[in-house]
Amino acid sequence: DGSTDNTKQQALAAGAMVLRHLINCGYGAALATGTEYAIKLQADLIVHFDADDQFVPEEVKLLLSPLISGQAEVVFGSRFLGKAINISWMRKVILKAAIIFTWIFSGLKLTDAQNGFRAFTREAAKQINIRQTGKAATSEIIDEVARLGLRFIEVPATVHYTNYSLNKAKANSIIDVWRIIRDLFLGKLIK
Repeated sequence: DGSTDNTKQQALAAGAMVLRHLINCGYGAALATGTEYAIKLQADLIVHFDADDQFVPEEVKLLLSPLISGQAEVVFGSRFLGKAINISWMRKVILKAAIIFTWIFSGLKLTDAQNGFRAFTREAAKQINIRQTGKAATSEIIDEVARLGLRFIEVPATVHYTNYSLNKAKANSIIDVWRIIRDLFLGKLIK
């Protein structure tokens, strides 16, 4: 999504199919583009996996298992059911507040409302409309799951806060919280 590093070249060299926005359209826009493309390819299962090296690729199997068994249509990873390695107390407070905020506004009781590790069946993904282009897309997806009455489950996930993600969070955390609240509030007014 507008990256200027060599991620695209490394992904292509590894055999990945790469979609790229010419400019950075935002986190939500990247999720929407990737999800739409996976649906066009007739993917049975679709995984969202943040690219900041916080998640454990081997845990994708745990995410997909409830979808494969028919237990759920949407699966959310939860660092609070799993492990949050190197998490700051401030981030933990913000994430716990997001859980309450999400429960109040969506009605869904989750243990981790801001986790970018999630999976969907194709049919569920086709129904979910991601309009938010920024980080508020995470909350919007939860709102859509509630609105559509999709069956969901949470599974344990490991989130490892790397130096990169910790430094990025310090620079963006207050701004991100404000943008998420603003975007969600405006989104509810537009509906």
